[in-house]
Amino acid sequence: MGQCVTKCKNPTSSLGSKSGDKESASKSHKRVESAGGVVHREDSSAPSSKSTSELLNGTKALEAAAAETPVISAAMREPCRDERLDGDGLSMAHIEELFSLYKDELEDAILEEGMEKFCDDLCVDPAEFRVLVLAWKFQAATMCKFTRKEFVDGCKAIRADSIKGICSRFPCLLLEARGEENFKDLYRFTFQFGLDADEGQRSLQRDIAIALWRLVFTQDTPAILEHWLDFLAENPSGVRGISRDTWNMFLNFTQAIGPDLSNYSEDEAWPSLFDTFVEWELERRKREEERGPVTQEGGGGGTGGDCPTTDRLDTEGSRGSQTWGGH
Repeated sequence: MGQCVTKCKNPTSSLGSKSGDKESASKSHKRVESAGGVVHREDSSAPSSKSTSELLNGTKALEAAAAETPVISAAMREPCRDERLDGDGLSMAHIEELFSLYKDELEDAILEEGMEKFCDDLCVDPAEFRVLVLAWKFQAATMCKFTRKEFVDGCKAIRADSIKGICSRFPCLLLEARGEENFKDLYRFTFQFGLDADEGQRSLQRDIAIALWRLVFTQDTPAILEHWLDFLAENPSGVRGISRDTWNMFLNFTQAIGPDLSNYSEDEAWPSLFDTFVEWELERRKREEERGPVTQEGGGGGTGGDCPTTDRLDTEGSRGSQTWGGH
């Protein structure tokens, strides 16, 4: 992408409009209006050869130039004050120009088509974790959409005003997302981000929740995650939607309960869905122990439940791309 070049332009007229009226005295005056104020100066067309000579060769020419210079400078400087943001050295003009490259023709926002182009220019997949982190920093309210305010404020928040600048910020953003409090904020943001605002949803659809859980835990994956997602995928009739409370409590669950689930207690204030999951998972493990080791033949076999199948992984991957407006 080419770099945007911003030039400081004058207002529609550098000095404004002119109007003159003669007075009863021998001298005439012109009234000059500009963004800097009103300046009165003598008209060089007045019928006095002496004043004309002085304006051309004497000190009055210097005085006239000195009087007009501040007016022109004020008009020239004013647009330049807002060209760069204080402190961070960001160009607002560059950010606005960047937004205009991807914005929709009818709506003042970047929509699905523009989002795909934006991700292409960033060399990222719309369904990958870096895009989720970027949406988090932009505080985007809806999937596959950046409003002008979200985009401008987001660029200011990550201190970038170009594609190259945004790309250079990804390593720091990924590191920032690893912080305990930052990840908790990102995790809770992800639930709200996955809701369909137009439909007024209060819970996530099961398939979308599965895709988002896998996405948000990209950097640090809990040991229990795949078993939890297997449970959700294999019980479509019993798990139709994921509430905000269930989403938030699952993060606590991964931090408080060990991989063997031995310290889980139904007496604690866990959502009832967690009780069902623990019962299902312990039963699955019991069946595996009873079957014993499975001999692999022809490259097949496996533990039967520890990892999702290739077909299911492909399905979940396509769901993630559809969720983010991917190709």
